Amino acid sequence: MYSIRHPVENQQPVNTSAVFFPFDLFGSAGTAGGADLLADALAEILADNRRERTPTRARAYGGKVRVRRLDFETLTAYRGWRKRGRRLVERILRNQDFLLWIAGNHLGVLPVYEELGAAGRNALVVQFDAHLDIHHFSDCTEELSHGNFLLHADGPLPALVNVGHRDLLMESAHVQKYYHRVFSADTLHIDARPALEYLRQASREAELVFLDIDCDVFDPAYFPGAAQPVPFGISPQQLLCLVEAAWSNRVAGVAFSEFDPGRDDNDRSLATLAWLLEYFLLRRYEPPNPQR
Repeated sequence: MYSIRHPVENQQPVNTSAVFFPFDLFGSAGTAGGADLLADALAEILADNRRERTPTRARAYGGKVRVRRLDFETLTAYRGWRKRGRRLVERILRNQDFLLWIAGNHLGVLPVYEELGAAGRNALVVQFDAHLDIHHFSDCTEELSHGNFLLHADGPLPALVNVGHRDLLMESAHVQKYYHRVFSADTLHIDARPALEYLRQASREAELVFLDIDCDVFDPAYFPGAAQPVPFGISPQQLLCLVEAAWSNRVAGVAFSEFDPGRDDNDRSLATLAWLLEYFLLRRYEPPNPQR
């Protein structure tokens, strides 16, 4: 068990560990390329900031981001992938680093869920996802996949809240076995205030908050590069409002997954995610600025 250090005034901010985990077996083949592209994008952002001589806001996180890129280019590399991922997550959280976890498909975030659940903490995962990853329909595989990985977690799960799903057929009894609350995209479009109020309250009560962004939470009109696009999604602007409601110094990390560059249009989706990566770094390190 480990604790998280909350930053206070005049305290040196924690480091950030940006882990690129391009796993894409068992669903959404091609998303490994998305993780690799985002690794290149972050490397370019950090290199540009190091070369810049004019003071910029990037100085808030300058020298604090450590990047690790894993590869799954051989069958041997896939052996023990969950344990490998969990060991890495455990070490990062024990060091009290801020975690950026960029996976291929959503299954690549399972080690984060498992480690948060095993830590014995009052942890809350806010999952932005078009799908509730507990699919159990007759035409779905019963084996581990990116659409049912919560059914295969090793050990207890952290408290889960889904925001933005578009699943229409799951019965509430099945959903409630795995999720504390869900806010479907249609309810957000009608009235987002209950979700915003719940996220503010739940994030204050949790000891640790983790934000998990599956790219198919976005509507394809805004984000064409989602591996499993579903209509009636949320916009990037709505995502920022929801993130802001959940944000505090208790946020220990953010995950991205399910970006398929083969579906992208003129790098619109890549640009969105690269912007969000830097946005979260600034959000983590800059002091609050009410005039921003």
